Amino acid sequence: MSVFGGQIGPDGVHRFPVRVYFEDTDFSTNVYHAAYLKFFERARTEFLRAHGIHHSELIAEGLAFAVREMTISYDKPVHIDDLLEAETEMAEAGGARFVLKQTLKRDGETLCRADVTAVLLNAQGRPVRLPPALRGLLGVR
Repeated sequence: MSVFGGQIGPDGVHRFPVRVYFEDTDFSTNVYHAAYLKFFERARTEFLRAHGIHHSELIAEGLAFAVREMTISYDKPVHIDDLLEAETEMAEAGGARFVLKQTLKRDGETLCRADVTAVLLNAQGRPVRLPPALRGLLGVR
């Protein structure tokens, strides 16, 4: 049984369970392309939470993460009722940004991949450097 919110494995990869519901599909019962964005967004949020980073706490400090860029590859179709696993791992980090690699799998088979560049913004919507505390929680030097 998986843990709600997923968990970080010994390999440092965060794994988050995803069930495909009717609302995620189009008329053909295949997952609609935009639904993958929601799957990956939830997995990124739980990745951060597993590292002790909570959006509500960031907002209270006048900070927020925003997706700056995303590249996504739809490798194989996903269908209604599929039970999937979204994997998220840190690929690189810079001053105000970091890149996550995300993969959606069914029974170990890769179905969809995304590279996501996120930035930290202040209350005025301007990029700011990742504070040392956040860098430490993310395991970034």
